[in-house]
Amino acid sequence: MNNKKLIGIFLFLISFYANSQEIIKEKEPEKKVVQQHKRQKIDGIIATVGDYTVLDSDIDKAFLEIQSSGGSTKDITRCQMLGKLLEDKLYAHQAIQDSIIVKDEEVKEKMNQQIDYMVEQLKSMDNVVKYFKKNNEDEFKTELFEILKQQKLASEMQKKIIDPVQITPEETRSFFKKIPENERPLLGAQLEIAQIVIAPKVTAAEKQVVIDRLKQIKKEVQEGASFTTKAVLYTEDPGSRASGGFYKINKKTPFVKEFKDVAFSLQEGEISEPFETEFGFHIIYLEKIKGQDLELRHILLTAKVTPDALKEAKAKIELIKKRIQDKEITFAEAARTMSDEKETRTNGGTLINPKSQDTHFELTNMDPVIYGQVSNMKSGDISPVILDEDPKMGKRYKIIMVTNKIEEHIADFSKDFIKIKELALKEKQINAIAKWSEQKIKETYIKINGEYRDCVFTNNWLKK
Repeated sequence: MNNKKLIGIFLFLISFYANSQEIIKEKEPEKKVVQQHKRQKIDGIIATVGDYTVLDSDIDKAFLEIQSSGGSTKDITRCQMLGKLLEDKLYAHQAIQDSIIVKDEEVKEKMNQQIDYMVEQLKSMDNVVKYFKKNNEDEFKTELFEILKQQKLASEMQKKIIDPVQITPEETRSFFKKIPENERPLLGAQLEIAQIVIAPKVTAAEKQVVIDRLKQIKKEVQEGASFTTKAVLYTEDPGSRASGGFYKINKKTPFVKEFKDVAFSLQEGEISEPFETEFGFHIIYLEKIKGQDLELRHILLTAKVTPDALKEAKAKIELIKKRIQDKEITFAEAARTMSDEKETRTNGGTLINPKSQDTHFELTNMDPVIYGQVSNMKSGDISPVILDEDPKMGKRYKIIMVTNKIEEHIADFSKDFIKIKELALKEKQINAIAKWSEQKIKETYIKINGEYRDCVFTNNWLKK
């Protein structure tokens, strides 16, 4: 494994909204601060924000995090990086002042996921401790826990600031009018697309094979085998395999109804009978009930599709495509009456962009797989039959239709209202964060030491 990448897992920075993944350029370059990587320094506290401190080594770690994720640090100065770290600490400090609650259980769950991955890469916990130059496992876990808790506090504080910010149509119009005509953004080509999906049918015999296998696993666990080990070895759920099938859920957790119904019917220590959801067949082992929360482990197995079932599904979707091309039925009607994808079936197969929550997909920002399937299509074109290997649903056949293609163009208020509204909202949220930061900097104890006082920051950290 790439060492820098592993360091990045341990030291990754807090995600920031909007332009948060970029370091905001400061007004002027620093005057006297030692240049990055030019000479060794004795590590020490270089800044204090409320109850939090920043060490000189924290700046080096932040540079490493960006480099490990493939980013360039060439144009980022140590002053700029310090400014970003000061923002992180201000969010976390104020979250505590505002009594924002971060549950230790949530942080521990995240920490355990991180540690499981590190152990998987470095083969043992001892190797992880040595790699990060800690004296023992407890010291390592304590430091990692505090890092993750600070990140969670900062994230919740940012959410609290921007969640109330709304944008009206009139504000959107004013935002657009303020942009000079020769400076209005160039929007890339956009598509509206729909799809019809046909899933091969799984035979009753294949389903019974899976049910019998899960019953056998249950029997072996009841006779003394480890459910956790069985989950690591056999579950087909990639999201929980590394943690031995573990999930912590309550009645509001967005799991499918069938899964939650079974989970909440169990007693502590009980293992369910095999049951089916849209993802396959499961058994659940309920470890603990903690108030409204369940701590459980599950194993997911999927029934295998036979070659004959695949051929049948392909023949069916080819016939659907021919009927559409022969104008016997429209694409939308075929999707509503024959598609096996329930999420898109009711609206005629139309796909919703998960980022913008509308029907427009920017061509250059599309999922690379879908981009390869539709990039050369025009409005009204229907793709060839595509074998889609969905990680959750397995092998399925689909056809895609481009229902509308908008070529690259200068932003137009009426045509691009949703996109312009999104930009206007981001600006308003950034302004809300800037106003909040300005006020909280005035109210919070902040001290910057030594040569870093010569930095020129975007925010008034020096309170001049």
